[in-house]
Amino acid sequence: MTIGSEQTKTKSARLIKKLCVFCGSSFGVRFEYREAAIQLGRHLANSGIALVYGGARVGLMGVLADSVLVGGGQAIGVMPRSLVEKVIAHTALTQLHVVESMHQRKALMVDLAGAFVLLPGGFGSWEEFCEVVTWLQLGLHQKPCDVLNVASYYDALMSLTAHAVAEGFLQASYRESVIVEENPQQLLSQLGTAALPMEGKWVTTKER
Repeated sequence: MTIGSEQTKTKSARLIKKLCVFCGSSFGVRFEYREAAIQLGRHLANSGIALVYGGARVGLMGVLADSVLVGGGQAIGVMPRSLVEKVIAHTALTQLHVVESMHQRKALMVDLAGAFVLLPGGFGSWEEFCEVVTWLQLGLHQKPCDVLNVASYYDALMSLTAHAVAEGFLQASYRESVIVEENPQQLLSQLGTAALPMEGKWVTTKER
């Protein structure tokens, strides 16, 4: 859920046509992680929202894409050529964009998608999600950035962001703008009306 803030603004309902999902190329040890990816894929297909993701056929990434495709939805992958050559690309996607670098991959995923969701994953998933949240903070886009907190996987991340607010390194409005839900359907239902920060990242006179 999100917590209201005077420095966030709820826009009129926006139409999300494509959702970018960051998630692991492994399955993890819990059944719940795989099941959440399957459920999210089904809800995307049923809602007519296309999936944008890293293009792999392995781990949660592959399960998510398969679920979207089985449900009749569209799955769009974006993958650097070096990873395609390692034969981990999904071969049955609606569309696969092959780019030359990880930087190009992330930039294209941001351009294609209207919102972003983080599922369980490791350093790669965290880095990609934190970058799009940072771009929101800097005013480079106005797209919801949300967390699917499967089996409390991201409780520690939420604690860290609360600590960052308390210690003065993160504005509360940015932490509050990130939707955190345990249920894929509930998460998707909030994307269109998610409250986004109005202000850009501040620089105080003490920081100059």
